[in-house]
Amino acid sequence: MVKISFQTVTAQKPDKEIDEDKIIIPQADGQLVLPVRHKKPFPAGLCCLTFGLVVFMSGLVLSSIYVYRYYFIPQIPEDSLFHCRVVYEDSVYAPLRGRQELEEDVGIYLDDNYEQISVPVPHFGGSDPADIIHDFHRGLTAYYDIALDKCYITELNTTLVMPPRNLWELLVNVKRGTYLPQTYIIQEEMMVTGRVRNMRQLGPFIHRLCYGKETYRLRRRNQHRRIERRDAKRCHSIRHFENTFVVETVICDRF
Repeated sequence: MVKISFQTVTAQKPDKEIDEDKIIIPQADGQLVLPVRHKKPFPAGLCCLTFGLVVFMSGLVLSSIYVYRYYFIPQIPEDSLFHCRVVYEDSVYAPLRGRQELEEDVGIYLDDNYEQISVPVPHFGGSDPADIIHDFHRGLTAYYDIALDKCYITELNTTLVMPPRNLWELLVNVKRGTYLPQTYIIQEEMMVTGRVRNMRQLGPFIHRLCYGKETYRLRRRNQHRRIERRDAKRCHSIRHFENTFVVETVICDRF
């Protein structure tokens, strides 16, 4: 018997046939080792930019709060808002009418040291509805005559107008009653002296009240005189209450 055997031939490619573009990654102990990348430092310019944005936004928020507080309608606590009705005798100027009633809304701003009074259309007539501000910080009073759509500015008369704290205490003491104690009325006369052009010098509260309206400055008459019928057409009155008595402010144009 003849035994035929075959020898396995191992074919090897020559080294020159190895692809030259192939990248060989070295291995250590059979594990893949990758190169370590260094972290880039956090840029200092970005920190400054972030800090600047925070400061800018903080200033924007504070400015918005200031503008809202002084140039828009502020909110005050309920214990500083009063609806007042007072009965008084007008024995000098209207003796036939007997007892009369004055109604108004009072807002007292203790922190800002001013008072705001809103007088609706009176039931008896003869007086204009008005919004009034007594600014004790500026020493000014502003009357906004709603019927005429005009503002009038004068010096604050502390003899007739109670300071905010005193008026607040007075109204709190009588808040339980429906009416204030019966009182009397006094009259003051004012003369228009000229037009007010610069509104911002009047302060933020009066500026807000009179903005966009014709505004005039008033001078108080030192000597009381009788207003003739021919002159009465050029005068108008506002009755208001910010003391233990009622005040009738008569405003007259130049005669």
